[in-house]
Amino acid sequence: MTKNMQESPYIIAETAYNHEGDIQYIYRMIEEIGSLELQAIKFHLLFNLDSYMKKTHPLYQTVKHWMFTENQWDEIFASAAKKKLDIIALCDDVESINYIIRRKKKVYAIELHATSVNDHFMLSEIAKFDGRIIISVGGSSINDISYAVDFLKHHGKNDILLMYGFQSYPTVYSDINLAKMRAIQNLFHLPIGYADHTGFDDLNNVVISVSAAFMGFPILEKHFTLDPGKERIDYHAAVGKKQMVLIRDLMKIALQVYGNGQIALSDSEKAYGNVGPMKKAIIAKRDIKKGEILSLEDLWFKRTPEESTIQQKQLLQLLGCKAKVDIKKDDVIDFSLIEYKFKTLNLDTFTNLK
Repeated sequence: MTKNMQESPYIIAETAYNHEGDIQYIYRMIEEIGSLELQAIKFHLLFNLDSYMKKTHPLYQTVKHWMFTENQWDEIFASAAKKKLDIIALCDDVESINYIIRRKKKVYAIELHATSVNDHFMLSEIAKFDGRIIISVGGSSINDISYAVDFLKHHGKNDILLMYGFQSYPTVYSDINLAKMRAIQNLFHLPIGYADHTGFDDLNNVVISVSAAFMGFPILEKHFTLDPGKERIDYHAAVGKKQMVLIRDLMKIALQVYGNGQIALSDSEKAYGNVGPMKKAIIAKRDIKKGEILSLEDLWFKRTPEESTIQQKQLLQLLGCKAKVDIKKDDVIDFSLIEYKFKTLNLDTFTNLK
């Protein structure tokens, strides 16, 4: 993951099965994603269809023609690596997890789909992976998530990332419920990303896609296609190059606006809070003669072109000080004009609070 997560987005372009078994199409996807300055690409791997779905499933025969061999995946991974993209392998069956481990593939993470979140055999196999594990938690209860996290931690896996979001067409905005991300993060104390599935033709697609970044979540997973709007599998939520660039650039802005949460004033804030030009400075309300003792009646607050070394909150500490020189009306009061002796401020002198 990127080093400075508060300032840099981590965008995962998901290819899913949008390639529909056309290996040249997926190579073209890699080429285009690689040109977008994104951080990662996500592939869906499946080797044993009978391990994944029943033959009576309506998509069985279709998915059968979308599968690649291990050797083909070797080449696909190599192509993505040349583009310096982190590879995330969403494994749909035990065999694909085994492929990653057995062939020692250099992947950034293996992702467990929400359909398998409590699948004992998938969890057991993925626990053998020596790397980051992503759990897709869309449509999963807190108990479902807890079961998966506890299972993996029991097997010594602590590098876990939760991916929030689920597919629904058309997207109902209230169902997105980004506030739930914060609740899940607080419950499990794990990093969490947002997998957006807003319709590609939704006028608010870009804004919704980066909304989690405005909340400080820097990880976004987004379906990608070469042919926006063309009826291919998962096309409903898949964006093309133009939308992805808008999402990338706006996400950078969102994370900059969110910031890093530091309490100390930044240099810009210090400049904005400069006493005199910005914050009102303490000035002489009237002409004050040398030797006079300062009182509240002698002082006032005004914005001035000069900077002041005395903070607004030091007003009461100036009371009782003696003017070392003649001070003209509207002069900025500073320590060069008065005889100042450090004293502990006693608010009882100026209030009736006991």
